[in-house]
Amino acid sequence: MAMFTSDSRQFKFDVLTEICRQSFEGELKEEKVQEMARNLVSLDSPRYRCCVYKEREILRQRVRLSLGHMASDTAAYNPDQIVQVIDAACDGCTIHKITVTDNCRKCMAKSCLSACRFGAISIGTSRTQIDYDKCKECGACARACPYNAIVVTERPCYAHCPVQAISWDKNGIASIDQEKCINCGQCVLSCPFGAVEDMSWVAPVIQELKSDTPVYAIVAPSIQGQFDNASLPQIMTAIRTLGFDDCLEVAAGADAVAYYEAEELVEKMKDGKPMTTSCCTAFVNMQRIHFPEQYAENKSTLVTPMMAMARKLKQEHPHHKVVFIGPCVAKKQEARAEDSAVDYVMTYEELAAMFVAKRINPEDMEGKADKLPSNYGRSFAASGGVAAAVVQALKEKGITDVTYELANGGVECKQQLTLIKNGRFTKNILEGMSCFGGCIGGPATLASANLVKGRMAKENMANKGKTIGEALSETPFNEVDMEIRK
Repeated sequence: MAMFTSDSRQFKFDVLTEICRQSFEGELKEEKVQEMARNLVSLDSPRYRCCVYKEREILRQRVRLSLGHMASDTAAYNPDQIVQVIDAACDGCTIHKITVTDNCRKCMAKSCLSACRFGAISIGTSRTQIDYDKCKECGACARACPYNAIVVTERPCYAHCPVQAISWDKNGIASIDQEKCINCGQCVLSCPFGAVEDMSWVAPVIQELKSDTPVYAIVAPSIQGQFDNASLPQIMTAIRTLGFDDCLEVAAGADAVAYYEAEELVEKMKDGKPMTTSCCTAFVNMQRIHFPEQYAENKSTLVTPMMAMARKLKQEHPHHKVVFIGPCVAKKQEARAEDSAVDYVMTYEELAAMFVAKRINPEDMEGKADKLPSNYGRSFAASGGVAAAVVQALKEKGITDVTYELANGGVECKQQLTLIKNGRFTKNILEGMSCFGGCIGGPATLASANLVKGRMAKENMANKGKTIGEALSETPFNEVDMEIRK
């Protein structure tokens, strides 16, 4: 049974599963890629491209990404550019932004002709024609047409990129500007051909699991509800079954971030400055690259919950490897930082592929809860959860007069940061989430955000009375360096 309704995501998942299977059985080398391509894409396989050879090339580039390499073997190695274009897959989109459809009646008004200021419109034998050498893609002809016969079609990757980091070359192949890209993964999520993908380290992680080095898994709060009816303790047991020495909740680190971020917010309020949250790596990237002044003046100095949990583990177990498992592409870039306590980052897609490769069903596992974080820490998974946790931490300190704004998705993040830049932001704290709905809407999730949110609410009911202070008394972070190291 297919795991995804999208053929491109299912194809990616099949590749990941095969890579996991071969990696568990032995060391996967790139020499096996061509053999894998022939096995997964045979002459009698369903066709989504023009020919089997093109599909094999796309598969080959997917495998390279899954091995932690660049998609193209001619590109310079840059592991910090997590999101990459599989050029062989990026020719399904329309090349032209402005297109005349069959709705054109070749009417007498000729509104399109008069609207075009560049001489790109002419009246053909059956309908209007566009000279694309002259067309500036302004859309004036489309707005003028009384029949809506001229359509403006933005490429999905470009339309969903909040920082305009997508363009295309003379052949119509998408290109990512590394100076602008925040690695949010929205282009990965939106591309209907699976031509934009993220680099993976799933094969190296499996090799670590097979070694003598102890490996810890830390899971993002949004993992709840991702695997059908499996509870969080069952999912964590399934992860240990893969070979991890232990599996812990990053929500414990979220409790700590909320607690210390609340203290920092009090200082910001005294200075009359709004504070922006630091948990979403793509949001922080947006500030650092596109709003450097706000990055310096307004951003919380706290590390992300992922990094807080990893630092605590490295402090207690310095010789262990730490693997973060979440829905986020940008976390892979964060783990690449020189001072990172995280060794590898995996997505839920990659975790699911490992489960399938090892024939592990989380629903069959027995789960036991131990040292639970608060629901406030777990609520970091959804939009509004971070601000609510900081407000709760302040409430536990006796401070209640706090206002906040939610930036839900990359576009709103950009809008709110612009307000701060122009001195028009009136709240005390801005929670920024680059994915719509929060982490539960991330590019590598397995279930819909609404479904996950409902499952989380149901499972967390039994834990609703726990405060952030109580959670931190069980899992203290007072000895952990919680600040970003410049």
